[in-house]
Amino acid sequence: MDEQKLNYILSALKGIDYGSVVITIHNGHITQVDTTKKTRFPAHQENLRVQQAKRSHYR
Repeated sequence: MDEQKLNYILSALKGIDYGSVVITIHNGHITQVDTTKKTRFPAHQENLRVQQAKRSHYR
């Protein structure tokens, strides 16, 4: 495998907390790398309480 491509893929993986890395291969060769990063924000305390109340209601 091409070292430059491998380094790019490893760098993409290290730079993501949430998301995906999609490696496209054509005729046995890496032709494309797509990276999707997601950002997750902590829920407000009130939203958390509402979610917990809904869960306990349905149990």
